[in-house]
Amino acid sequence: MEFELTEEQRLLHQTVRDFSLKVIAPGARERDSKGEFPRELFKEMAGMGIMGMIIPESYDGACLDYISYTIVLEEIARVDGGMALSVSAHNSLCTNHIYLSGTEDQRKRFVIPLAKGERIGAWGLTEAGSGSDAASLQTTAVLKGDKWVLNGEKVLITHGSVADTYVIMASTDRNRGKKGISAFIVEKGIPNFKVGRVEDKLGMRGSDTASLIFEDCTIPDANLLGRINEGFIDALKILEGGRIGVGAIAVGIGRGALEEGLRYAKERRQFGQPIANFQAIQWMLADTATELDAARLLVHHAAFLKDHGVRCGKEGAMAKLFASEAAMRATMKGIQIHGGYGYTKEFPVERYFRDAKLCEIGEGTSEMQRIIIAREIFKTDP
Repeated sequence: MEFELTEEQRLLHQTVRDFSLKVIAPGARERDSKGEFPRELFKEMAGMGIMGMIIPESYDGACLDYISYTIVLEEIARVDGGMALSVSAHNSLCTNHIYLSGTEDQRKRFVIPLAKGERIGAWGLTEAGSGSDAASLQTTAVLKGDKWVLNGEKVLITHGSVADTYVIMASTDRNRGKKGISAFIVEKGIPNFKVGRVEDKLGMRGSDTASLIFEDCTIPDANLLGRINEGFIDALKILEGGRIGVGAIAVGIGRGALEEGLRYAKERRQFGQPIANFQAIQWMLADTATELDAARLLVHHAAFLKDHGVRCGKEGAMAKLFASEAAMRATMKGIQIHGGYGYTKEFPVERYFRDAKLCEIGEGTSEMQRIIIAREIFKTDP
């Protein structure tokens, strides 16, 4: 594994950083305040190839490696965690699932417009009664002739109310548990499929989150994604890459808090000098910088393994676990450095704090990541 970025990765890094600062950052506070998904900004990012980053060029994707993918997510999250979350969910969950598991016809029909940003993607696994225990989902799909009939409800779905193309997991054989779950492609506007409650969230407020309701919703058999009863197996593979992305988002949010803390510490004067001169402040910043560098290395290591076709369940879990918790510590220290002002919306550190929390929950809680890691290390215990 190389620790230095390639020339192409450095150029990508600078390009996305400039775009994030000039285009994404100025509206971040307003998006957070209104809790509205910015369709026009999504289109602008699509024009840069950001909506098909890990998809091959033959399907109109940018064909980036996973390390490059994490670079993009980190730079976007540095200024707006909600936008980074939307980019991640669209790329690594919905679009990637259809590309990896879909037929050639499904790839041409769905992946190409998703990669071009002409459609917005969503991925539906979570239900009210099945969060960490995702295999206990209750949504069902019954084959009737050449049609599947879906019934159930999904909750906390990123892009739930704004997406055009959805990947939905449903039970096709209740008696087989997680080995009886299949994935389906559902399109916006079909009968008996509707959006439920749009969530008013703590953070990541520019990224839409809503519930989905299926009541005798009929879709063609051609929309079965992957093999029947293997949807959950495919979902675990998708989440493996998704956790790497969440780790990158966490690093970006934490870095945002660190940079804001550094800036404020140099400007804020107390007792006749900048507070940056005080050891208590210096140590908070030093600890944060150290943890975020370590988190980035974990993320890049998992991405490196992913690029080389190596299963990285443990490494992805480690990256997400450490990076998300490091981001929470970074944002708390960022607020502490700002003092009372850090508790107001005048400075972005309070938004970083609210955004960072989702990284400890989304795509598997910290507790679930520890279970995954423990399971893997016990397998290799001599």
